[in-house]
Amino acid sequence: MPLVQSSGNTDLFYNDWGSGKPVVLIHGWPLDADMWEHQSVFLARNGYRVIAYDRRGFGRSSQPWNGYDYDTFADDLKAVLDGLDIQGATLVGFSMGGGEVARYLSKYGSQRVSKAVLISAVTPFLLETADNPDGVPKSTFDQMVDGLEKDRPNFLATFNKQFFGAGLLNFSVSNEIMEWSRQVAMLASPKATVDCVRAFSETDFRADLAKIDVPTLVIHGDDDQTVPIDKSGALAAKLIPNAEYKVYKGEPHGLFHTAKDRLNEDLKAFIG
Repeated sequence: MPLVQSSGNTDLFYNDWGSGKPVVLIHGWPLDADMWEHQSVFLARNGYRVIAYDRRGFGRSSQPWNGYDYDTFADDLKAVLDGLDIQGATLVGFSMGGGEVARYLSKYGSQRVSKAVLISAVTPFLLETADNPDGVPKSTFDQMVDGLEKDRPNFLATFNKQFFGAGLLNFSVSNEIMEWSRQVAMLASPKATVDCVRAFSETDFRADLAKIDVPTLVIHGDDDQTVPIDKSGALAAKLIPNAEYKVYKGEPHGLFHTAKDRLNEDLKAFIG
């Protein structure tokens, strides 16, 4: 099994498919690298080297007790880039994975990176605070943690409906996709799952975004009920110097599946 070792003897599992210009895919919460199925295969078939790794605590990577903060996540991303000696990469972060992209570029710079993409990302700062009055109330995230600790399988099943925008009149996501997503999420450490809620909700990326010095594409669905566009994508696009901003009309959070064909083509065009 392909592994890169990061701090604290933490093994990070990765897939490395195709050849050509490198693209590093960073998954969202509470999934793992397998969420990128459609993007990984498409990009590898179109002449790119695609690296997708499992965040610590998730999928096939190690499940340490501690280390679920964005400084450590950025260190893990560095371990992947350094360990595979990746040069000129496009970093693609989905949801909480957008935080890794921002913190890595802020902390380590763009020596190994040529471009960045933030998809449905939690950046710049989700939590409502005195200096972020339009953020999401902390009680929302407290309820998430409470639900996870009481009955994680039930919480994830309910969460998936919002994640993919599933409803009585929406047939773009099958029951099987939602069940697969729940099963992937259940592979994660319960401690990591809870700690990451606190990490992606409480970490302020505003200063990180201002330091991004590579061409950046921001993509967000305007029907995202998980990470609302007006509290994330719209603000991130303003903070990142010279960012390109694409709004996917009517799309939910999980647009890597619901709008996979459009996303694939947009990624291909931007990376190329």
